[in-house]
Amino acid sequence: MDGNIMSEQLKTIVAVLNKAPFNHSYNLITFDALKNDQILQILNDVLAEIDPKQVGDIREEEPDQMALRMFGTLRILKYPTPGNPSEFLQGLVKGEKHVIYPILEWLLRRVPELKKRAYLARYLVKVDIPMEIVADVDVGELYNQYELLIEQFKEVHKECENLKRSGFSTGEMRKDIENMEAEREVEGAPNHLAMLTVAKNLRIERERERELSGQEEDQTSAVSHAEQRIQRLQGTLKSLRQAGLGATPEGLMQKLEEEVRVNTYIVEEKLPRELAQKKIGVETMQRVAAEPAMGQNELQNIKSKIAQVQAQIQSAQERKLTDNDPKDDELTHFRQRAAVIARKKDAAAEKLNELRSEKATIEEDIKEKNSQMAALGNETLIRGEDFKEYVNKLRGKSSIYKTKKTELSELRSEFGVLSRTEEILKQRNENILQALATMEAREGVSGFRGTQERLEQLSQAKSGLDEAKGKTLEEMSDLVLQLNTKIADRKAHLAPIIKGLTLYSISIFP
Repeated sequence: MDGNIMSEQLKTIVAVLNKAPFNHSYNLITFDALKNDQILQILNDVLAEIDPKQVGDIREEEPDQMALRMFGTLRILKYPTPGNPSEFLQGLVKGEKHVIYPILEWLLRRVPELKKRAYLARYLVKVDIPMEIVADVDVGELYNQYELLIEQFKEVHKECENLKRSGFSTGEMRKDIENMEAEREVEGAPNHLAMLTVAKNLRIERERERELSGQEEDQTSAVSHAEQRIQRLQGTLKSLRQAGLGATPEGLMQKLEEEVRVNTYIVEEKLPRELAQKKIGVETMQRVAAEPAMGQNELQNIKSKIAQVQAQIQSAQERKLTDNDPKDDELTHFRQRAAVIARKKDAAAEKLNELRSEKATIEEDIKEKNSQMAALGNETLIRGEDFKEYVNKLRGKSSIYKTKKTELSELRSEFGVLSRTEEILKQRNENILQALATMEAREGVSGFRGTQERLEQLSQAKSGLDEAKGKTLEEMSDLVLQLNTKIADRKAHLAPIIKGLTLYSISIFP
């Protein structure tokens, strides 16, 4: 397959799988890196979204059976399979991408249409009955009636679709009829004109009442906001008064001068230095991004150069340490002290910024909590015994939370055990079904169980349609039951004959 075509298919598949109802989080790289069995599971999930009967884990199914099931579903959905079915099935069993990707793209582009097709296939695909059974006169007559009911189902479904497309619904029509009957009753009542005038005035007054009620709510909300603003301003005034207690003009000036010095340092030294470092980092990143992609050999050469430069720096530092010039030692000492002081200043400025941000956040939280308390009509803080009672309630709720958490853990453990039990029972069910199929083949009635199950499923699935479909499906279910009865009667009628033939053959050929 052409690389560009596969790339476009991959983009389409990933884009649709990341949306509802699949809600995956793939990208082109992660999806293309999936293993074959994972891709097959995704294909099965897409088929299950279209036809719920396909739900399942492919790990619990034989590869050949899984491939045949998927192939049959694709045939029902009218997927354009390639010319060689054996190669297609082989690629489906192995989960080869050049086979799976086109299927996924075709399915994901037509999910709504294919859902409808799968729904109709459950009722329009005819039941496979052996020809020797259909050859019976009564069974053949029932089968002809069954085919006739399928045709009736097609007509009913077509009429239903036409009604849906027409834009009318039974609910709307029923509502219109009720309104027309109500209007006819009003017109037939005496003094209906006066009653209509009174009803009109009542409607106008009710609309006016709603408008006044809305205005009242707006005014109440405005008053509440004004009261909250007054409370915030009073709190700010109280804080300022408390901060001003015992303060002197000299102390305030000194505090302001300290803030000015700190802000000046931050604006003139700290921020420009950090900005210069960020610019250098950005320029470095841009140069790296502009460079062409390097291979492994080039990266190894760069690592070798870095190691050489680091070794040169290390040797230079060692030579500098061996020089014992007192002037250099003194200058080094002062440089180290200056560097330590600069780092402390930076750390202090950073800490100051963090504290300011934290203070602003706390003040906003306090304002929000005060607003919530004012809205609840409780403007006082919880203190003393009330606070202790509140703490005790929290402890009780915490104990309940721990208990519920323990129960949840136990339920999760039990769920794990039940899930494992379910898997074991499913495996046993598969073994029993295989044994049953073997017994059917030995008794010469192969496919009878599958035919009966499909007939029962057909009867059960059709029970949820509208009245017309329901009537048709009930008749079809009755015919299916009659068909099963006829088959059982024929088997019961043939059993003594077969037994007699067996005894006769034994007596002739001892």
